[in-house]
Amino acid sequence: MSFVKSKGFKYLKNFIIGVGAALVMLGALYKIQSWPMPSIGDMKVDLLSVGLITEAILFLFLGIIGPDKDYYWEKLYPGLDNYNGNVAALTPGGDAALSAPDPQAAQETMNGMLTELQGMSKSLGSLKALQEVDFSQTGDQIKTMGNFYTKMNEAMASLNNTVDDTKLYQEQLSSLNRNISSLNGVYGNVLTAFKGN
Repeated sequence: MSFVKSKGFKYLKNFIIGVGAALVMLGALYKIQSWPMPSIGDMKVDLLSVGLITEAILFLFLGIIGPDKDYYWEKLYPGLDNYNGNVAALTPGGDAALSAPDPQAAQETMNGMLTELQGMSKSLGSLKALQEVDFSQTGDQIKTMGNFYTKMNEAMASLNNTVDDTKLYQEQLSSLNRNISSLNGVYGNVLTAFKGN
């Protein structure tokens, strides 16, 4: 962004224009009232001339730098900054607040707003009722709930440990079953061997 478009430059420009205009008005006031012009040392200052020269220089400068562009409507409506651009008109199917005047759409919008306001009114009534509730015993109840949740967490941790122990027991039983099956197979082979002799 160039210095000419910066906020600082715009402020400085407005300040200088304001000072120049003030000098012109003071000079005109001094001339109209036929008051003696103020002086700096031995030199008389003609406020009207100083103000007019300042304004002339500023207006020349403003003519050179061009006008400021404050609104960027072309971002909302692409093609708006092009004279021959094709900008679609707003239609009733779009944003109801920006659409062409349509009494039925306006009525629907108003009804929607009224419904929202009624909902807000109910919510505010609920908040007022909540404000009137006595919360003096709440601290004790919160402590009790905290103790309950602590005990509940301890019980859940204990239950998790029990589940782990149960899984280990099941694994050991499965291992024992496999060993017994192997021993049964060996025992059956030994019996078969003895019967064959």
